[in-house]
Parts: sequence; structure tokens; C-alpha cells
Amino acid sequence: MELSEYVQSGLQILADSGCFSPSAYTVLLQTAFQSLLNAQADQVALDHPVLKHIDPTVLKHCHAAAATCILEAGKHKADKSTISTYLEDCKFDRERIEQFCTEYQKNKDTLEIILGSIGRCPLHVTDVSWRLEYQIKTNQLHKTYRPAYLVTLNVENSDSRSHPDVSFSCTMEQLQDLVGKLKDAAKSLERASQM
Repeated sequence: MELSEYVQSGLQILADSGCFSPSAYTVLLQTAFQSLLNAQADQVALDHPVLKHIDPTVLKHCHAAAATCILEAGKHKADKSTISTYLEDCKFDRERIEQFCTEYQKNKDTLEIILGSIGRCPLHVTDVSWRLEYQIKTNQLHKTYRPAYLVTLNVENSDSRSHPDVSFSCTMEQLQDLVGKLKDAAKSLERASQM
């Protein structure tokens, strides 16, 4: 597992028993897991009385670091020894490592299901619709008189879940540039398929 310096510094603060008492560590760790596993997780959980003495900025930093570490461990299907080694490098003591690993093992299956449901396939464009818009004034009441195209891409994913359409506005030059790049991509694909 490779985590950014920001995440590593958050984990090192979390490992510091002077900053996080054992009870504060437990509450923050459980809150980090719940925020990832439960879509309706209460953000009020960081307002727990045990965490009141901790600076809110530090608290959010450590919460984000713990959540990132949990996600990375789930993404790499890390085992207990991998997690233990990483947390030791972040100055965690044996007791906190054991508590982290126990909580991770308890929630591992649910975490992997959630991560697996995110999917890895990019969206497929199934249809395109557009309309011409003519802007006469800006919101500052300046006259502009310029055309713009409103383009909507209808998309779907291979897992059949519905996705919102992708909409954007562009000038004629931007649209011509987009069409040119799409034509180039189509030619490259055609050449590649003939090899």
C-alpha cells in the first residue's frame, strides 16, 4: 500500500496516544468505517463527546487518513500482516494495530462488496442530442450575441445501472475541435483493426 504524505501524517497523529486517547481512537476508527460502509452514516459522529477535546482540523485530517487507509487496504485486499507492517511504519503501537486489524476483518466483506459495486468499466455513449442556443446578454447585462451548442450525451454502463446524462455547453470552435478529435480517434481505431 502506498499512501500520500498527507495521509501518512494523519495516521501518525492518530497513532499518537497524547493526541488520541484509547477511547478517542476507538470512536474515530469506528466512525471512519461507518462513514465508508453506511451511506446514511451520521456526520454528527465526529461530534462524539470523547472527541470534543481534539482540534476539528486535526480530527478531520485523521478521519480522512483512516478512511483512506481502510479503502486502500480493501482495494488491495490487504491481509493482516500487510496492514500491521504499514501501521507500524506510521508509529502505531501493537494495541492500536490489533484494534485496527480486528475492525478491518469485521468489515472486510462489506467493504469489498461496496468497492466491487463501484465498477471499473467506463460509460458508453449510446446517443447524442444537441441544440443551438443564442446568447444575447450576459448576467451583467452586456450584449454578447454569440451562438453556443448545448450537447447531451446519453450514457450507459455495462452493469445496466442508470447514469445521468452528460451535458455540456460549447462554442462552435470547441464543437468543431471535438468532432475533429472524434474523427481522428475513429480513423486510428479503424487502422488498428485492419492490422
